[in-house]
Amino acid sequence: MGIKFGLVYEICRPEPFDGFLSEADAYWQALEQIRLADELGFEYVWEVEHHFLEGYSISSAPEVFLSAVAQHTRRIRVGNGVRLLPPPFNHPARSAEMAAVLDIMSKGRYDFGVGRSITEAELGGFGIDPADSRPMLDEVLPEIVRMWTENPYPGFTGKYFSMPARPVLPKPHQTPHPPIWMACT
Repeated sequence: MGIKFGLVYEICRPEPFDGFLSEADAYWQALEQIRLADELGFEYVWEVEHHFLEGYSISSAPEVFLSAVAQHTRRIRVGNGVRLLPPPFNHPARSAEMAAVLDIMSKGRYDFGVGRSITEAELGGFGIDPADSRPMLDEVLPEIVRMWTENPYPGFTGKYFSMPARPVLPKPHQTPHPPIWMACT
């Protein structure tokens, strides 16, 4: 099987923020690096989702960046490293839809990496009690899989998320759905 090489991006800007590297420059440099990695045979690239972490990560909309990556590469797999699943960050239906579109736009090269965040800046910024973040993830992840695989989605009533029966579209390119990875500690 051999060794696989991949990349994980935070899209960072080094301090001091004095114009040496603009936010736009950081994104475009990352895209150029990934294009080269694709040509060199790297297996995957993952992009984080972070909020409110100036300098450390300016990657608040990884699905937009990953869509651009998918259009500028041919072979490398793209994935969230991670999509924040507690509902105050991202509604589960929106996560299911976003992932399906990325899977379609990458022609089945998408991996769904999920997590919950552990930073006070992010959790507090969205009003999430840290003690609730793990049970939130545990509640919504199986429902996202059901949204991908059942049509219509039959609905759900839970502690952190409720939704009536609805068709959740589009469905992913990969059958039955993209591979799922989870950040763990």
